[in-house]
Amino acid sequence: MIDSGSGHRHFASDNYSGVCPEAWEAMSRANQGHAPAYGDDEWTAKASDLLRDLFEVNCEVFFAFNGTAANALALSAMCQSYHSILCHELAHAETDECGAPEFFSNGSKILVVSGEDGRIRPEAVSHMVQRRCDIHYPKPKVLSLTQATELGTVYSVDDLHALFEAARRHELRVHMDGARFANAVAALGVAPKELTWKVGVDVLCFGGTKNGMAVGEAIIFFKKELAHEFAYRCKQSGQLASKMRFLAAPWVGLLESNAWLRNASQANHMAEKLEAALLEIPGIEFISRRQANSVFVRLQPDVATALRARGWRFYTFIGAGGARFMCSWDTAESDITALVNDVKELTSAKST
Repeated sequence: MIDSGSGHRHFASDNYSGVCPEAWEAMSRANQGHAPAYGDDEWTAKASDLLRDLFEVNCEVFFAFNGTAANALALSAMCQSYHSILCHELAHAETDECGAPEFFSNGSKILVVSGEDGRIRPEAVSHMVQRRCDIHYPKPKVLSLTQATELGTVYSVDDLHALFEAARRHELRVHMDGARFANAVAALGVAPKELTWKVGVDVLCFGGTKNGMAVGEAIIFFKKELAHEFAYRCKQSGQLASKMRFLAAPWVGLLESNAWLRNASQANHMAEKLEAALLEIPGIEFISRRQANSVFVRLQPDVATALRARGWRFYTFIGAGGARFMCSWDTAESDITALVNDVKELTSAKST
């Protein structure tokens, strides 16, 4: 988790962080003796049951290595090749999956929807569905929502209810990319069920990697009929782990100890502190409001270059000069202080 060159943690992504103690310890316990392969082990069964307990519903659970596979396979189970998937223009399904949803669904088309702060509005869903209804157009079938969004905002329970009503009117299934679902739960302070099956989510891809695990995502089918033969999709795509217990055991560690929520709360809290500190620096412009564990600001190109020269890593993929600072489960106040001091010094030098 520590960069050997600069000596501090980074803010480029929560993928940069290491494995949290609870996940590591569970993997160590799973690494005792032999266990049945391909998910027929006690760890996979226990992790699945713990997820059912967490969401307070009987659901079908599968484990995948990464978010791209989880999202693409989940979407492929919800679509035929002549269907289309509605998602925000900044959603990973559109920008960061290298065409995987289209590939695994044998050609279902992604239709992008715009919306402020990374969120889709119900009226935008209706507009996209109703713009064309002829047989020459790929039929909209799935609404894919990202929670928390790519701009660090979250959908409230009311937001989700309104979106589900729009989806229901247009006979759309609802998929949720929850790479940072834990951060959304921590930000809103509600039970996981309130953001998923109770508001009409059919399938959730629940992120573990960004929440303190080494690798692994959970694909949770609340509408169980959509999971019919899904195990074959996992196998065909190379996502059926032979030693599945090592994908499942970290979930046991996170869920039994409640570390999944503590980790997310810590990341959100550090982002809140970073936002507050940056607000005190003259000339720093915020791109979106912070609700989860990322802060988006606009930096002058030479300031961004100078920060990188000092060893800081962060992404600049949101418009000209837009910089994302992502906090992780292991981000410390000392990391915030060090980064903010460098930003202050560099922006002050530029203004003089």
